[in-house]
Amino acid sequence: MTSSEITFPLQLARTMRFTLGAPRAFTVSPDGERVIFLRSGSGTDRTGRLWVLDLGGDGTPQERVVADPAVLLGGSAERLSVQERARRERSREGSSGIVGYAVDAAAELAAFALSGKVYVADLRAGTARALPVPGPVIDPRPSPDGRHIAYVSKGALRVVGAGGEEDRALAEPEDAQVGYGLAEFIAAEEMQRSRGFWWSPESDRLLVARVDDSPVQRWWIADPAHPERKPAEVAYPAAGTPNAVVRLFVVNLAGERTEVVWDRNRFPYLARVHWSSDGAPLLLVQARDQQSQLHLAVDPETGTTRTVHVDEDPVWLDLFPGVPAWAPDGRLVRIADEGGARVLAVGDRLLTGAQLQVQAVLDIGDSDILVTASAGERAAVPDIGESHVYRVNELGVERVSEGAGVHSAVRAGGVSVLVSTSPDRPGTTAQVLRNGKRIATVANHAEQPVLSVRAQLTEGGARRIPCAVLLPTGYKESDGPLPVLMDPYGGPHGRRVVATHNTHLTSQWFADQGFAVVVADGRGTPGRSPGWEKAVRNNLTLTLDDQVEALHALAERFPLDLDRVAIRGWSYGGYLAGMAVLRRPDVFHAAVVGAPVTDQRLYDTHYTERYLGDPATQPEVYAYNSLVTDEGLSHAAEQVRPMLIVHGLADDNVVVAHTLRLSSALLAAGRPHEVLPLSGVTHMTPQEKVAENLLLLQVDFLKRSLASPAA
Repeated sequence: MTSSEITFPLQLARTMRFTLGAPRAFTVSPDGERVIFLRSGSGTDRTGRLWVLDLGGDGTPQERVVADPAVLLGGSAERLSVQERARRERSREGSSGIVGYAVDAAAELAAFALSGKVYVADLRAGTARALPVPGPVIDPRPSPDGRHIAYVSKGALRVVGAGGEEDRALAEPEDAQVGYGLAEFIAAEEMQRSRGFWWSPESDRLLVARVDDSPVQRWWIADPAHPERKPAEVAYPAAGTPNAVVRLFVVNLAGERTEVVWDRNRFPYLARVHWSSDGAPLLLVQARDQQSQLHLAVDPETGTTRTVHVDEDPVWLDLFPGVPAWAPDGRLVRIADEGGARVLAVGDRLLTGAQLQVQAVLDIGDSDILVTASAGERAAVPDIGESHVYRVNELGVERVSEGAGVHSAVRAGGVSVLVSTSPDRPGTTAQVLRNGKRIATVANHAEQPVLSVRAQLTEGGARRIPCAVLLPTGYKESDGPLPVLMDPYGGPHGRRVVATHNTHLTSQWFADQGFAVVVADGRGTPGRSPGWEKAVRNNLTLTLDDQVEALHALAERFPLDLDRVAIRGWSYGGYLAGMAVLRRPDVFHAAVVGAPVTDQRLYDTHYTERYLGDPATQPEVYAYNSLVTDEGLSHAAEQVRPMLIVHGLADDNVVVAHTLRLSSALLAAGRPHEVLPLSGVTHMTPQEKVAENLLLLQVDFLKRSLASPAA
């Protein structure tokens, strides 16, 4: 189905959605002299390299490569352990080479893992070398003083001198089900906590998580295309089942440990850990129902904790990047839902209001805090799909980023790297600012897409649902109404209506195949208000109601043929697409259902229980919000619509059992459908040919299914 020309599906797959060649993972040295980042060599090169942009002196800033995997490995192929592959799956990392790094406090020494080995790089000299330590190595991190590297290998937390001397284990697993220094599945997948150990500011000890997976049920993921291979054993904490037991220890460099004590029975989730010179080690621990959480200060000498702040919410409490943390004056910095708004709180003061929806804390300075935020419910202008960088302090709020788009930043030593995306141009721009003035731009080698996006950002319906509408390139009003393709994610955590060019590339390509494409972010999606996100508690079907409302409202302004409406989606979007044709076949006439959660009991604890509660006490809620139950299809209408169900057989996040149960229930009900199993594919689809041909197959299915107006 492919040809020698560079078509958009091929280009999208080959460039990993145009992320290759783009600089990322920025760090600014505290002296303001260096910007460290990762970037591959071109828009089709999957191998990440470690770079430094030198800013010191009066000359022109200069980029230089510090670590190149091709040189370090001598041309040998990279080899990844099972644990490293799992870490990359949790972070949706599909590239190779150097995919992450950590630096010391001065940002003069970097450590990274490559092909299971520890490498350290002198960022001033531009040299890198491997350390002679046992592997396979995961997540090496320098001590703040740069004298030691801590890392995980075979479940043990180890430490070695930065020169490779005195390698030793600080904490070793007691049995095969125990590990030290890594995040457990749900922390990495759902809490966005990817780490399992944290250095003290004095470099003399660490906080180390101990994870015991023995209570977690075991699932087995096989590859039917290779029956000679053993199934992979996965500890998967499905809703209502036991989680891993997570404990925390203070461990010194001699291996002596002190357990950190809190009420783990009431607050089993270790959601955040922060340790800086501005205060005692700080933990955020959550109750299993996520309706209460504690901010705890730790005494590293005794392991005792004291409560700094308590949060409670009758619906749920969200987790945010960059918080909790200490301000330099010792006050607690957090993001909170107060008075219907998501605000920045420092100590007892709320520094923002309902004009902004704070999303993350980027940096905490002596005189201000840098945050990202979108327009709140009381914003003068809705700024659909935009996110901006703001400086916040007791004197007020100042926007740093300019122009429509989505912006973020890192900052240190009077230097900021402002990373911006725009609806009008492809890719990202990384500007280096000193005291607010641009002094450099980090080169971006990502490919230019072969098509241009023409997304119209608007609102639809009485609820003012954020929407993006894309029509075929060159469309004229005389062309008449078009078949419609709804293209949502449409659920928690996933914002699709954003003011960026590349986000809408695939939607534009579908539009250019002859569709009017609509993307709608209804209730449950982030970026608007806490009430908007939390409206879906116990009722995820509201996300479908909002797709219908947006569709009908937009049909009054755009050339939408409501007799030919399809929907496609992946993950939550796949669940939404399946629900659309099963429960609203009067509106939706075909669906591409990708990697869907079909039985909510089969998805993980931290995510599912946040929205649907405990399946043991609310089985009817789970049944209503699932596409299938033990009895078959759940609340399906009588009318049958075409479905193409796609799932990776190696998916350990949304396991293929979801699709198999849906297919069995459809077959039992006598409903024709198509299933496309993807051998060796996980929840991501990084394989070039798979990603390319998936788009082409979807278009073929949609055109067949909408060939004539629906009955």
